[in-house]
Amino acid sequence: MGKGRVEAFSDGVIAVIITIMVLEMKPPHGTELSALVPIWPVFVSYVLSFIYVGIYWVNHHHLLHAAHKINGWVMLANMHLLFWLSLFPFMTGWMGENHFATIPVALYGVVLFMAAVAYTILVRVLISLHGNESTLATAIGGDFKGYLSLALYLAGIAVSFVNNYAGFAFYCLVAAIWLIPDRRIERQLKAK
Repeated sequence: MGKGRVEAFSDGVIAVIITIMVLEMKPPHGTELSALVPIWPVFVSYVLSFIYVGIYWVNHHHLLHAAHKINGWVMLANMHLLFWLSLFPFMTGWMGENHFATIPVALYGVVLFMAAVAYTILVRVLISLHGNESTLATAIGGDFKGYLSLALYLAGIAVSFVNNYAGFAFYCLVAAIWLIPDRRIERQLKAK
């Protein structure tokens, strides 16, 4: 089964997610710079979520570029990932509109965590399909960065109940870890 439709569909869904997130941002009613102050949480939430969607898009592209084939399990795992990504606009808006209140920050972390779990499942399903000696399996290796991210999300969720801004900082840390694109797959493809 070819992978082109999965790539195209995923790209389309991700584009819609970004569009919905930006449309959720309402401009202030004033014309002075001070009119932007009350909406800073909405903007900061949007920026972080935009970065996350971009990180997923880049890594998803690399992942499917290394894949030579897909099957029904890959399509299901991909839809699972897209489901969690599709919740980003809602969680981004809720967290921003409520000025990083505890429950929205914690649940934003849950959605980030579940998206990371879904991505990990997609990776494992693709490796299972292509084999443990495949370029993809070799590139992913032990996936320290991926598992570290999962642990940091869980820490951020827990910390959110003590200090919501500290929990949010954990999510920013994970984004910073991934902001520089993961080159494992690119390096492995160039080596072949």
